Amino acid sequence: MLMPGFGAQRVPMRVRLFIALSLTFALAPLLVPAVEPATTGNVTPVALLGLIASEALVGAILGLMARMFLLSLQFAGAAIGMLIGLSNTPDTMIDEDEPAASLTTLITLTATVLIFLTELHWEMLRAVVDSYGTVPVPHQMAANFGLVKLVDAVTDGFMLALRICSPFIVYSLLVNLLFGILGKLTPQIPVYFISIPFVLAGGGFILYFTSAEFLQIFIVTFSQWLQRL
Repeated sequence: MLMPGFGAQRVPMRVRLFIALSLTFALAPLLVPAVEPATTGNVTPVALLGLIASEALVGAILGLMARMFLLSLQFAGAAIGMLIGLSNTPDTMIDEDEPAASLTTLITLTATVLIFLTELHWEMLRAVVDSYGTVPVPHQMAANFGLVKLVDAVTDGFMLALRICSPFIVYSLLVNLLFGILGKLTPQIPVYFISIPFVLAGGGFILYFTSAEFLQIFIVTFSQWLQRL
């Protein structure tokens, strides 16, 4: 429902339901020994409902933590488009419902495909299985534990976004400073309109040489986070 790729809004709801059912049947043999002791004996329906809600909350927190990285990359893509002058062309998001710049869509879609190509989706499933050992079924997860994990994921995600955007931030500051000085020196020339092609050309040049690097940084950082999870 929330994990990158599996929970994309453009994936039909029926397909997501079939994926959830198939994963449930596939993981059941591994998880029955951990779940069965909590569901046998004198267990009331209210207690079972509480266990279901607790397990759903654990899974939602895991999915939300993974999604924070993709949202951070989406934020970085929107920032890059704004810094190099490509944010004025909104387009339909492929994995979201809200429109965004074409550059943002391209970056997030490529990152989602790379998650599956590098088989990190199996690491997500491994994290789901390991969560039954970290937070046993009979015990409810502490609220502060979930909040700490979410805050750590948000911190890691936006530090990643800052690392990705840093060349474009430096470029935008320098090029706007230079054209601002030029506008002061020659006030009779509309420097803003003249500078747009040069800003776009320089930003596209930097994007061409850094796109592979920052996508690699994203995959490595996301993989390392999954291993620590």
